[in-house]
Amino acid sequence: MGKRYRNTFNGDGTRIMFEEFFSQLESFEIAGSEFSLFSLIIGGIIMLVGIVIARIARIIFNKYYAPVLPEHTAKNFGKMIYFGIIIIAFLVFVTTTGIDFTGLVMAGGILGIVIGFATQSVVSNLLSGIFLLIEKPAKQGDSIELPDSNISGSFVDVGTFSSRVRKFDGTIMRIPNEKFFTSNIRVLTDSPVRRHETMIGIAYKEDIDAAIEVLKKTISARMPFVLHEPEPEFRIEELGDSSVNILILVWHPKQDWGKVAPVLLKIAKNALDDVGIEIPFPQRVIWNGDKPKE
Repeated sequence: MGKRYRNTFNGDGTRIMFEEFFSQLESFEIAGSEFSLFSLIIGGIIMLVGIVIARIARIIFNKYYAPVLPEHTAKNFGKMIYFGIIIIAFLVFVTTTGIDFTGLVMAGGILGIVIGFATQSVVSNLLSGIFLLIEKPAKQGDSIELPDSNISGSFVDVGTFSSRVRKFDGTIMRIPNEKFFTSNIRVLTDSPVRRHETMIGIAYKEDIDAAIEVLKKTISARMPFVLHEPEPEFRIEELGDSSVNILILVWHPKQDWGKVAPVLLKIAKNALDDVGIEIPFPQRVIWNGDKPKE
C-alpha cells in the first residue's frame, strides 16, 4: 500500500515537508482497485448522511404512519424504509469511490434473474402491500366484500405479503396482497348510512296500493332504526310467474345493519298476513291438451 517514507530533516533540524507523501496519498491501491483520499472522504460523508436520513425517515414514519397500522406491519415497513435508504447510500458511496463491481454485478444479475423468477409472486405481493398502505381502500374494522372471490367480513390488516379478513362466521381469511389489490372491494361501512333492499310477492288478485300502505305503516311503527329521510321506497320490480313482486328499499345508519337486514322480510311477511293479503307460493297450471267433454 503506497511507498514507505522516512522522516528526514534539513540542516537546521526542522522536518522536511511531506508534500511528496500527501501527493502519493491522493491516489493509492487496495486489493487491485485504485482509490483517492478525496473520494473516500466524500464516500464516508455520503454514508453518514444516508444513515442520518434513514433514521429521520424512520422516526417520521413511526410518528405519523405507524400508529394507524398493525404493530407487526408498521415494524416491518419501518425496517424496510431504514435499510432501503442505507442501501441506496451505499450504492452512491460505491459510485463515488470508483470501486469496480463489474464481475460481481454480472454474477449478481444472473442470480437475480433466477431468484426473480422464483420469487415473482413474493415481490408482487410485497409491492401490492405497499400500494395498499398508500391507497388505504379500507380501514381496520370496516365491513368489506370482495364480490369476485365471494368473501365478506371485517377487514383486519395489511401484512407484508398478505391481507387478513375476519369473515362474519368468525374465521380469518388470508388473502395474498396482489389478489386483494386487484380485486373489486366493496366497503360496507364507509358511509354513515346504508340502504337495504328486500323483495316480497303478493297474489295477482290483491290491491297493490293497499299492500304498500300496510308495509309502509308497519315499517314505520316496528322498525325505529329505519330512517324517515330518505323515506322507504316501494317499487313493483316484476310481474312474476305466481306473484307481483314488490321491492322494499329502506335506509338506516350503518351500525344498525344487524337490526334491519335480518328482520325486514320477516316483519313485511307478518304485516301482510295480519291483514289477509296473500303471499302466494309458486303455482303451475297443467293442461294435457284434451278437449272438455260436452
